[in-house]
Amino acid sequence: MQNSSAFDLWGKSVQHFFAMTGLALQHQQRALPMVMKALELQPVPMKEQPSPLALVQQWNEFAADTWQRSVLTLDVLRERGNAFNKMEAEGQPPVLDFAFEPVINGRDLKRPVNYSLVRITPPDGVTIDPKRRPFMIVDPRAGHGAGIGGFKPESQVGEAFEEGHAVYFVTFTQDPVPGQTLADVRTAEIEFLDEIARRHPDSGKPVLIGNCQGGWGCMLLAAEAPDKVGPISINGSPMAYWAGENGHNPMRYLGGLLGGVAPVMLLSDLGKGVFDGSLLVENFEQLNPANTYWKKLYNLYANVDTEASRFLEFEKWWGGFYKMTEAEIRWIVENLFVGNKLAHGQAEMDGKRIDLRNIKSPILVFASKGDNITPPPQALNWIPDLYRDVSEIKARGQRIVYIVHETVGHLGIFVSAKVAGREHDAITDTMRAIEALPPGLYEMVLEQKPDRVHISFAPRTIDDILKMDDGRQDEAMFAAVDQISGLNVEAYETFVRPVMQSIVTDDMAKAYFDSRPLRMERKLFSDENPATARVSDLAKNIRQNRQPVQEGNVFSVMQNQISQQIECNLNIYRDMRDSWIELAFQSTYGSPLLQKVGANNLAARSNQKVTDLKEMADVKHALQNIETGGEVEGTLRILELLSVARGYVRRSRLEKEIQLFAEAEMFKSMKDHELAQKIHQQAIIVQFEPEQAMASLPLLLDKAEERRKALAFVMQVAGPEETMHPAALAKYREIEMLLPLLPTDPASGSAKNARKTSATQADSKDPNASRTAA
Repeated sequence: MQNSSAFDLWGKSVQHFFAMTGLALQHQQRALPMVMKALELQPVPMKEQPSPLALVQQWNEFAADTWQRSVLTLDVLRERGNAFNKMEAEGQPPVLDFAFEPVINGRDLKRPVNYSLVRITPPDGVTIDPKRRPFMIVDPRAGHGAGIGGFKPESQVGEAFEEGHAVYFVTFTQDPVPGQTLADVRTAEIEFLDEIARRHPDSGKPVLIGNCQGGWGCMLLAAEAPDKVGPISINGSPMAYWAGENGHNPMRYLGGLLGGVAPVMLLSDLGKGVFDGSLLVENFEQLNPANTYWKKLYNLYANVDTEASRFLEFEKWWGGFYKMTEAEIRWIVENLFVGNKLAHGQAEMDGKRIDLRNIKSPILVFASKGDNITPPPQALNWIPDLYRDVSEIKARGQRIVYIVHETVGHLGIFVSAKVAGREHDAITDTMRAIEALPPGLYEMVLEQKPDRVHISFAPRTIDDILKMDDGRQDEAMFAAVDQISGLNVEAYETFVRPVMQSIVTDDMAKAYFDSRPLRMERKLFSDENPATARVSDLAKNIRQNRQPVQEGNVFSVMQNQISQQIECNLNIYRDMRDSWIELAFQSTYGSPLLQKVGANNLAARSNQKVTDLKEMADVKHALQNIETGGEVEGTLRILELLSVARGYVRRSRLEKEIQLFAEAEMFKSMKDHELAQKIHQQAIIVQFEPEQAMASLPLLLDKAEERRKALAFVMQVAGPEETMHPAALAKYREIEMLLPLLPTDPASGSAKNARKTSATQADSKDPNASRTAA
């Protein structure tokens, strides 16, 4: 049997080899039309064919323009280099487009870190509503600096201000505190939350916004301090690093091909215990060599008269390289990039396992199909890793909402003005309503109407998440990488590290950092290089005597077509490279031996998923109290029954519900967490015992006045009848029949008779259900 199994595994590996070879050919075929299009010179109509003299004139104009553009482009690169040097000298301050004031300097904490909390100063015309939750935005520390969430006026910060929220930002300096760990960072961020709560006693718990790697940082924080965190939004955040589709997402293979964690340890030793974040940026740039090596610079060159300011603005953030301690980057690679332990409940911090199921706050996940760094499976597959099905999500009282953009790229999730004006606006606006959602898994659906964006929450299942991936059979190979990585770490620590630590000096470490390609590229084009001394004067003179080439110049047209061909060739190289990277990974880790190693690793990863959800404490308690309660419980149960019947939830309906909760006599004295707990309890009852949930309604609402108030409240939320979903209206009619407005007279004891009558009516519908009033 074992030989047969090994043969099957080898067969799959061989099949994959040919499949990947075919995929490479498909990439070539896809690229061929692009090449042909690039090679096609658009002929000028015969009557407009330039004469030889006109061609000479066009050539002279083109040559002069080329010289001027070249100098101006060099000058922009010189300005970029100077800005890079200035930012480094200043410690890489955040690139926020908003004024801010310091609140807490992390270096002053008991466990010092290079993180700080700042408060964004509201611009003129912005009024902060003291009753609205403050926002705390956490940017990624993935090689770049802080500030991308507030990089432009149309940004996450801008959208929060537009809704009247106070905004706080978590920033960090270029150099870490020696010896700091991610556990120290998490502890600091908990103190940040405490300070925000102290400053905003009349609002709810702070909303957390995590961008990219800041997203999993927010999840770590919320799992450790669930009672201090409000709704969480994680944007383009990689949570399940092994996920992805064959033929796409090549970045997930790098850990295996490089040998796991050991290379990171070597690079940290070269920096004398510090890891250079520019190496992570370099990895990102390698994903799209056409843009890195040609398109970005050619776009600057071709549009140098108008593009310079935008180019320099973006490069200020993109070229702000930060550093990490070895402890930080090693934890990230071991537990996330290579080990993928966080989603499986295997990651530890401060000696404790991190269980993301401890998070009590609603979680909103924003992903995009156009994101080649964090594709939707990597952003969402932690959900099936944590929960066996939606019933468990509901049983735990969790609300998870995801939204998937069709096209925007990774950085566009954070910096695109269109995304900020639509998706982030919807996310920010939704934070007011999301806590009123019944527990479950939802997709946020945005429907563009002529006057506004229509937002609804459509219930989804775990299968809906898994459909975004092409299967999870390849995860055994990644689990094998994790095992091999551990062996490589032991070998490195035994044989290599002692030598490296004995020979690397502070001067060698500084020379190592300065010689990194992305740093050198910027310094070489700065004023630190004497060769650029005359560029500034030349550029100034050219701007005063600028002679741009005329539109339609035949040589300019040819130049653009050659540029397209170069870009196309680099894209072909990228596709072929990615195919062979995947092939090398699959061929190596798809062997029977390593497949077996990986399978054993997966089997050892016990997420302790509950097998019988009814045995969970919250579920038990809720089901034991199906018949316990009064008008509050009865009203909430009716709302949940209608929501289930409707099959989706409108944001506008949730907002109306929240407003009515605050105004209605039966709810307004309740605190938010008490109301959330009761909503959770009634959702469990409707989920696990829908028939008893209906049948026992007369026992909860046993007085005519209670029934009137409950039904009136429900119609305020769900009505009017003419706008109700047919299924919801049918369920409401059924409930109306179940709850006739019986007369009650306390003096004659008719309330007791009403209870008996209601119980009898319920028994006629479900004779097996218990009708003992609690």
